[in-house]
Amino acid sequence: MSGGNEFRFFLSCDINLPVTFRIERLDGVLPQSQSPPQRDIDALNKTRSAELFVECALYIDGAPFGLITKTRLESSGPPYCWNERITLSTKYRDLTSKAQLAFTVWDVSSSSEDGLVGGATVFLFNSKKQLKTGRQKLRIWPQKKADGTIPTTTPGKVPKNERGEIERLERLVNKYERGQTQRIDWLDRLTFNSVEKIKEKECNKSENSLLSLVVDFGSFEHRVVFQEPGANFYAPSPVSSTNELVTVWDPEVGRTNPSEHKQLKLARSLTRGIIDRDLKPSINERKAIQRILKYPPTRTLSGDERQLLWKFRFYLMSEKKALTKFLRCVEWSDVQEAKQAVDLMGRWETIDVTDALELLSPVFESEEVRAYAVSVLERADDEELQCYLLQLVQALRFERSDKSRLSLFLVQRSLSNIEIASFLRWYVAVELYDPSYARRFYCTYDMLEDSMMKLEAGANGDDGFKLWQSLVRQTELTAQLCSIMRDVRSIRGGTQKKIEKLRQLLSELHSELTYFDEPIRSPLAPGVHITGIVPSESSIFKSALHPLRLTFRTANGGTCKVIFKKGDDLRQDQLVIQMVSLMDRLLKLENLDLHLTPYRVLATGQDEGMLEFIPSSSLAQILLEHRSIISYLQKFHPDEDGPFGITAQCLETFIKSCAGYSVITYILGIGDRNCHFGLCHMLKYF
Repeated sequence: MSGGNEFRFFLSCDINLPVTFRIERLDGVLPQSQSPPQRDIDALNKTRSAELFVECALYIDGAPFGLITKTRLESSGPPYCWNERITLSTKYRDLTSKAQLAFTVWDVSSSSEDGLVGGATVFLFNSKKQLKTGRQKLRIWPQKKADGTIPTTTPGKVPKNERGEIERLERLVNKYERGQTQRIDWLDRLTFNSVEKIKEKECNKSENSLLSLVVDFGSFEHRVVFQEPGANFYAPSPVSSTNELVTVWDPEVGRTNPSEHKQLKLARSLTRGIIDRDLKPSINERKAIQRILKYPPTRTLSGDERQLLWKFRFYLMSEKKALTKFLRCVEWSDVQEAKQAVDLMGRWETIDVTDALELLSPVFESEEVRAYAVSVLERADDEELQCYLLQLVQALRFERSDKSRLSLFLVQRSLSNIEIASFLRWYVAVELYDPSYARRFYCTYDMLEDSMMKLEAGANGDDGFKLWQSLVRQTELTAQLCSIMRDVRSIRGGTQKKIEKLRQLLSELHSELTYFDEPIRSPLAPGVHITGIVPSESSIFKSALHPLRLTFRTANGGTCKVIFKKGDDLRQDQLVIQMVSLMDRLLKLENLDLHLTPYRVLATGQDEGMLEFIPSSSLAQILLEHRSIISYLQKFHPDEDGPFGITAQCLETFIKSCAGYSVITYILGIGDRNCHFGLCHMLKYF
């Protein structure tokens, strides 16, 4: 809808589309006067099923306009659900600010002469002259045909003093569906379950048995503001003779105030550089600066805050945490100011690698700033660089050119570390499916391939061509696994039949997967060479997507188990696991080891990927067999002298990892079936 001070909207006079809405359902109990005289409503519903339809009429300034439209007959209620889309011949551009829709409900099976159930009327524009959107619940006036005059005698909007809990919840749900409320999946499911229970409880009360019609008016990308055709939108509104407030759209909202801009230019004049060089902040100014430096990267600085940082820029040069905030307050469109900022940046106290990531965000477009960020990254070791590799690949989207300094840096670092090369290749390959940035990522992919192919043989005898082919064979392996998965899914029958088919395919049609011609670097752990799949130890999980559980032989004589999924986007899982690994690393740098052991995840496509398989027991199984976690730990890690009869090391690992995963899953908002992710993960080694 809006960003910052900007309000985006459409004008109704510009929308050349027919008025469209959807009649969803009729809630409540039909009036007894419409039915044969019986005391028990349930008995009434058994003896006669009403046949209802809704009549829709458009009124312009209190007069009927256009043809009346009717829904189909509906007799499968209660509740009576039409869910029928209605399209009028009138277009949005032809509406006035007083346009109304009149809905009348009729019962053709009624014993009365006319079969009138009731009606309701609703304005299409609200008091702010904005088109109503989303789901609207209209109160039906019994035995009254919808009245389109102004004022109407059948208003569908329930007055504020008559609104109850149901109306309040309906308004909140409507805001949620329009995207005006933050979405948190696991919390939303709990909330909606509670809402349904409250609705059911309220509807059972006799005073809440009134009829209401639910109509969905849909929505546009932005708000729709009423404007008459041919009118000058920017012309001043006529002065009202009443005392009512009038909403006026100001076209200058969000624009720079010329006087403030002039004052800012004078305050930042280069001639003040000599004066500012010796300035030192007061106690209150130091407190304000420290508060600003603690802001998260996503927070926008106000004008006063930007001016404060610029004023004391020379004083802050020894504070490395201040550089990113200082660069945010620079007016980059001013050539002289930008030149001075770049000069100061080169003399500033060197920032940390984590702060350099912020300088690669889309906020910073200056090539000098982004080049400075890459120069900081060049000092990071391979382990630290791998922690942020996923984000650095995404940052390529915001570079000014396809062959940027960032892409060159990533390619050069990958030449000396095969693990970085493998992950860089996969991260880039997945982005090739995005048409908006496909060209950029294709360029990076080609740079990586060309550079690796030119590598000379190293100490192990592998030249660049062999190294690149070892990575290409990873893609060939995943393609074969996708083919196997399609064949397995086509088999009718239970999971056992699909497992038998999988093992048959691995042993016969795809027997080359049992023993590879040459070892392949594992996509999940490029340092591990896999030599083939063990068919007898491979299986299928019982779920809708039928993921494969594969056991690979390794070059050192061992095995490693992997889950391969097709039909599910694993990029979100990959990001979550990366966040867990990064948090674990940061905690260890603070000498706090919480014994976190996140498994590996790699998306190999938009809807496919691999996960490390960890043999473990579910919490439900542990509690069923051992009745408690303590009993489980006592059995596998007994120590008569230890706390609760458990070894001290085992208990410490359990307590610390439980605390770590609890906090991390809370911060990341992991809920639903993943809420026990940490606990199950801790128990995998017990």
